[in-house]
Amino acid sequence: MTPALAAGLQIAFVIAVLAVLYVPVGDYMARVYESRRDLRVESVLYRLCRINPHTEQTWYGYAGSVLGFSMAGVLFLYVLQRIQGVLPLSGDLTGVSPAVAFNTAVSFVTNTNWQSYAPETTMSNLTQPVGLAVQNFVSAAVGMAVAVALIRGFVRVARGGEIGNFWVDLTRGSLRILLPFSFVIALILLSQGVIQSFHAGFESIGLDGNTVTNALAPVASQEAIKELGTNGGGIFAANSAHPFENPTPVSNIVEILAILLIPVSLTRTFGTMVGERKQGLTLLAVMGILWGSLLAVTLAAESGHRGVAATAAGAMMEGKEVRFGIPGTALFAVSTTGTSTGAVNSAHDSLSPLGGGAVLLNMLLGEIAPGGVGTGLYGILVLALIAVFVGGLLVGRTPEYLGKKLRQREITLAALSVLVMPALVLIGTGITVILSSTTGYQGNSGDPGSPGSIHGFSEVLYAFASASNNNGSAFGGLTVTSDWFQAALGVCMLFGRILPIIFVLALAGSLASQKKTAAGAGTLPTAGPMFTGLLTGTVVLVAALTFFPALALGPIAEALQ
Repeated sequence: MTPALAAGLQIAFVIAVLAVLYVPVGDYMARVYESRRDLRVESVLYRLCRINPHTEQTWYGYAGSVLGFSMAGVLFLYVLQRIQGVLPLSGDLTGVSPAVAFNTAVSFVTNTNWQSYAPETTMSNLTQPVGLAVQNFVSAAVGMAVAVALIRGFVRVARGGEIGNFWVDLTRGSLRILLPFSFVIALILLSQGVIQSFHAGFESIGLDGNTVTNALAPVASQEAIKELGTNGGGIFAANSAHPFENPTPVSNIVEILAILLIPVSLTRTFGTMVGERKQGLTLLAVMGILWGSLLAVTLAAESGHRGVAATAAGAMMEGKEVRFGIPGTALFAVSTTGTSTGAVNSAHDSLSPLGGGAVLLNMLLGEIAPGGVGTGLYGILVLALIAVFVGGLLVGRTPEYLGKKLRQREITLAALSVLVMPALVLIGTGITVILSSTTGYQGNSGDPGSPGSIHGFSEVLYAFASASNNNGSAFGGLTVTSDWFQAALGVCMLFGRILPIIFVLALAGSLASQKKTAAGAGTLPTAGPMFTGLLTGTVVLVAALTFFPALALGPIAEALQ
């Protein structure tokens, strides 16, 4: 089988499965969030937590609940890591250092899963499932809840601007969507050889005759939600390149499908909840165009034969798992950076300059192709409002989207939400590269303008893009264990998650308090090919104007060497 045919078959299979699941999964999620009935287990939880599921919250109350829940999660996870050495299943591991514990707590609560440590030698088999895996569920559920709250802003006409109940949305997203879907995916992964064990490890004899200790952990259960919830943090340092996490080409495809399933299907949920399914298809088309374009670039770049080693191998095979090859690697890399997953089945630092630049750009677009669980949907909806505003200027009318006017307040909130990530990425990168100690942490450095210095800059830019977008993947050539990187990236992860959520919820409340208007003759249509092109152009233009200078100093300059 030729590489081109292998790539085509894998891509076609992924698209076909997503197409089959798109309608039932999307409509199911809409029913979950619109249902007026509670499951028995949900009612018990509400009583235990003294929650009235029938009360509605304004955006102030909803945002306060999100912030309170997230901060409590950070505190709990931090303490759990610090005291894991005296808890059961420690496996002789001691407590995690304060800097790493802070960075990791923020990382998993914000759905980033950036890992500045070797998991198998740092986190115990109690911390992994009780701390990290739990956050994989609830952090994903938070993103979905915020997306649904924004949808309600378009649908509802509430004088007080009520947008739902966060605690109900969180519970339903966790129990009715993430938990059952993860259970099915975990069973499939187990059938492929992904391990599930609470033993600390076992010893074996290596090829050199020496005894090797192999770590074990409850992998399958965490691997499923790691991908489904677009989290990305692996139990092993090699992440999804490790044979215990991702043993076969079949498991590789299953994990890619898990990454894409909910973000793609949420566009159907959006169309169903607003009563215009063409609106959801339009958003899906934009996501598909961006995802497909960057996948084509990455595949072409990694299939090239630049250099002696690449020519001998027939492709850029450095840093790739031979089990997956170029097609499985490129498909995984584009899917994980197009969402907020951050899981990797290859070393992104070993990608070609053009391939590495493509996956970096995928994050800098705002991770909306198709984006993280919930975050992708509300991210592209915010950009849709910007596109409608631009179109409204052209037709000379007050811009409207789904019958809600986009006034100064709405556009200001949308603009603030869009600007958070670029500010964090550029400021964080700028400060870091002027620090004299930075070159000591780079795997690649050298005189200004040299290939090493250019790639070293790309490593720093990638790190802050990954943290600020709550992605979590890394180029891998940058050592981020210093207090500066632990703190700076931790702050970027926290602000990159919390600030957009606040602005999006404020936007939802502002929209919900409006009356709906009937579409006039001059109203810009927001479904169909014309708006698809306008929105795609807006996404690309915003990223190009913001990040082209930085990309020119890194991946573009490296590709032109």
